Amino acid sequence: YLIFSLSHHVLNILYKICLTSEKDIISKEKGEEKAKGASDTVLYKIDVPANRYDLLCLEGLVRGLQVFKERINLPRYEKIIPAQGEGQRLIITEETVQVRPHAVAAVLRNINFTKERYDSFIDLQEKLHQNICRRRALVAIGTHDLDTISGPFTFTAKAPSEIKFKPLNQSQEYTASQIMDLYRTDSHLRHYLHLIENKPLYPVIYDSNGVVLSMPPIINGDHTKISVNTRNVFVECTGTDITKAKIVLDIIVTMFSEYCEKPFSVEAAEVVYPNGKTHIYPELAYRKEKVKPELINKKIGISETPSSLAKLLTRMCLKSHVTGNGNNIEIEIPPTRADIIHACDIVEDAAIAYGYNNIQMTIPKTYTIANQLPLNKLTELLRLDLAAAGFTEALTFALCSQEDIADKLGMDISATKAVRIANPKTAEFQVARTTLLPGLLKTIAANRKMPLPLKLFEISDIVVKDPNTDVGARNYRHFCAVYYNKSPGFEIIHGLLDRVMQLLEVPPNEENGYTIKATEGSAFFPGRCAEIFAKGQSIGKLGVLHPDVITKFELTMPCSALEINIEPFV
Repeated sequence: YLIFSLSHHVLNILYKICLTSEKDIISKEKGEEKAKGASDTVLYKIDVPANRYDLLCLEGLVRGLQVFKERINLPRYEKIIPAQGEGQRLIITEETVQVRPHAVAAVLRNINFTKERYDSFIDLQEKLHQNICRRRALVAIGTHDLDTISGPFTFTAKAPSEIKFKPLNQSQEYTASQIMDLYRTDSHLRHYLHLIENKPLYPVIYDSNGVVLSMPPIINGDHTKISVNTRNVFVECTGTDITKAKIVLDIIVTMFSEYCEKPFSVEAAEVVYPNGKTHIYPELAYRKEKVKPELINKKIGISETPSSLAKLLTRMCLKSHVTGNGNNIEIEIPPTRADIIHACDIVEDAAIAYGYNNIQMTIPKTYTIANQLPLNKLTELLRLDLAAAGFTEALTFALCSQEDIADKLGMDISATKAVRIANPKTAEFQVARTTLLPGLLKTIAANRKMPLPLKLFEISDIVVKDPNTDVGARNYRHFCAVYYNKSPGFEIIHGLLDRVMQLLEVPPNEENGYTIKATEGSAFFPGRCAEIFAKGQSIGKLGVLHPDVITKFELTMPCSALEINIEPFV
């Protein structure tokens, strides 16, 4: 309601939005027939920047808009520390170190939920899980009805067979192993099982009576589930990244503390670490930064007064005022703005508040003439003529498996000078390609049912290690072509090489042109391979592929290939 009461212009200033309706959405996805009878009510689809966690729920979005419109002042978040012995404690045991070593906690005391507020509370947790929590890999959030449990709470790790409780919305108790099997086919939770299923110990949180609160990052216990009638919420965030955990906790409690009996107040909880040290959470830390008005004006391209810039920043939830003789603007960064890391972030917010469309366009003071890189220009020209020669262009992945560039081509991986990915997510993307040939052969394998012959080419970069560069690797622009038919078609590939050299104006002679000489290659049939020389250097090979190579790429017919480095011709 509050969002719709604001003008469309204001929304457009702050966020990228589009107007739609339920009827429009169904019409686009399923057709006009299915959309009959759907609502015409206007819906705002708002694109929120990925680092603005405070805008991921209706509460934060409305609060930000209200502050921007200067209808309300920016609230001050207060951390209430209970009297000694009366607050909640979360004790972390040393068993968690190898699984999820970090945990933070807080309490939303005397909160007043409605159906809409409750739904928004749950929705924010899910959005944070998908965003900053990296699908629960870094942080997992648990919210519990504090009136159903009693502290202190213990965050530990146990063998799966030793953990037994009734999961959320289930009717009976299961062991941790049974829970993993139960949710293996669940459309939502199955995506998180891999985070702990291969660990010898599973993380779990108990209260003082042995009641299970949650088994992070998988599922909460049914005993502590919250509802619209819940008055006191215990929030815990466990994870592998303490910084992210603190940010997530701050966002959750600041967004919904306005519904507490004392608005914008959060009851702190004490976390006890395995070494005996304690820490009070949430931190709700405010910090101050100073930025020169000249810097803001210069970076944006405007000429506003210091007081005007301070007002713009205050409207962006960054309380600001001019200090000294107007030489500095002091900005207070609230706990909701974890995205403000550097002065450039403050400048960006000033630009958003000013309005990018309001910035006067100016002609740059430097005079330059743009021009296409010669290598890219040559690449584009070759692509057109190769297509005209009857070959079809393919664009394949720059990453591939070690097997693709080594074993399948009859080479040892150490001889390829391949750049390896430090943490590959799949066996298909382990290294940067050192040759374009495997990508084309895999493309042919995926299109074997197409009419023969298959004639493919690609002009793209390959990557090899080079200790002489600052990054330890170098790109080379290669051209590769493959001919696949019932006969090898070596003459077709040879003819294509001649055509390419003709286009490059390189004559067929040894002195200042190109030549081919018989050689052997692990990927080629013995006696059917030639090395190509031009510009006084070897630029590649062509020939008939070895039957073993063809078989390893799941092909059944002869194949000829050509691959050269085109950079010497620029």
